[in-house]
Amino acid sequence: VTYDTVTNIPGETSKCWITRNLGASQQPTAVDDNTEAAAGWYWQFNRLQGYKHDGTTLTPAWTTFVISENSDWEQVNDPCINLLGSPWRIPTDVEWTNLDASGNWTNWNGPWNSGLHMHAAGFLEFFYGLLNFRGVGGFYWSSMRYANNYGYSLNFTIDASSIMNTYLKAYGSSLRCVRD
Repeated sequence: VTYDTVTNIPGETSKCWITRNLGASQQPTAVDDNTEAAAGWYWQFNRLQGYKHDGTTLTPAWTTFVISENSDWEQVNDPCINLLGSPWRIPTDVEWTNLDASGNWTNWNGPWNSGLHMHAAGFLEFFYGLLNFRGVGGFYWSSMRYANNYGYSLNFTIDASSIMNTYLKAYGSSLRCVRD
């Protein structure tokens, strides 16, 4: 997979970002694009294994239901570094917060219109890896932990908001990679 990149995104103008989710084989066509090809892979916090979900089947099988560790996403487990090479990495919660605030993201139109074309790829719930909210909400991990069981995530929906939130580390969420 070859990823297009973009720079000069308000809030983090000096950073370079990939313009589709890690593992996605195509750009999303709309903010509510609910295709597997646009969604890409889903990742549990601080895990190197990516998961694909075609709407019916999860690949590979879900095995981790609880993640409790006192650490941020470690470089050795960073899929951005492992798949794209250094200096690519997962964004921090500060970088996501800066984009959200500077881009005046108030719902899913902000992330979609930002040049990053972030869309509602949904997430995998923590217990069975069931697909939720694809086409309805975007959930993007940061590299920072909130607590042993929780990590920070950028979340947006059609009408509710675009905010930094905390989710169980065992959820599977999308990744966007960044480099300085």
